[in-house]
Amino acid sequence: MADPVAVAVNGVMGRMGLQITRLLSQNPLFRIVGGIERKGHSSIGVDIGLLIQGKNSGVMVTDDPASIAARVDCIIDFSTPASTMAILEYARKKKISLVIGTTGISKEDTEMIHQAGKETAIVQSPNMSVLVNLLFKLVELAAGTIDDGFDAEITEAHHKNKIDAPSGTALKLADIIAHARSKQLAEVARYERHGQIGARPRGEIGIQTLRGGDIAGEHTVMFIGTGERLEITHRATSRENFAQGALLAAQWIAGKNPGVYTMGDVLGLTKNL
Repeated sequence: MADPVAVAVNGVMGRMGLQITRLLSQNPLFRIVGGIERKGHSSIGVDIGLLIQGKNSGVMVTDDPASIAARVDCIIDFSTPASTMAILEYARKKKISLVIGTTGISKEDTEMIHQAGKETAIVQSPNMSVLVNLLFKLVELAAGTIDDGFDAEITEAHHKNKIDAPSGTALKLADIIAHARSKQLAEVARYERHGQIGARPRGEIGIQTLRGGDIAGEHTVMFIGTGERLEITHRATSRENFAQGALLAAQWIAGKNPGVYTMGDVLGLTKNL
């Protein structure tokens, strides 16, 4: 049996960080070797085992990834764009595989991720869910089959504490549709409607955001024609599906050549349906 994958979690005290850490601790295919948080965080120096299992594990939360003494095969990052860029540089220098689930990544930061991918293996996805990535593929198939005479609308809903809007998943869905229509998303995206806006232009892609309560995540893509409408919806009822996807990515990327991969690669969805 192969040795467990040695994993450190960046953003370990966040909602997703804690969920991922709990699942890692329950899975014999992985070994937790570190938890990383921002400087000044109240959990620095606290044993990760106490946080997730109520008992000491000997692995402490740190603000310095270089202080992790054990071998690190992979870092799973669900943090903030600034923290992601910091851990990206560390992973690049140390040739450590990286799984990035952070959303709100800018175009400039994306370019930096692709530069780092020349030196280490990276899986980046705005959504690690298995079924959301199948949604990406289904939307790609639909958008590539029908023309822009079918109006495309995307709605997304998340909990009230989500700080970026629209969600990275909604933007990915919109980009898939735009690309299938040989357009740049910036040319056709419509993020809000208010007042006397006139008739909807052909080819416009509407992206609407809802926020409230504890919604884990909902995305609906609509292709609307005359007399008919296709709706494709994904609803998450907890964050565990995102965390499980991150574990799949961490296991898959072990030993991969440098490059920037997607969850489509992890799941084999880059092949034609």
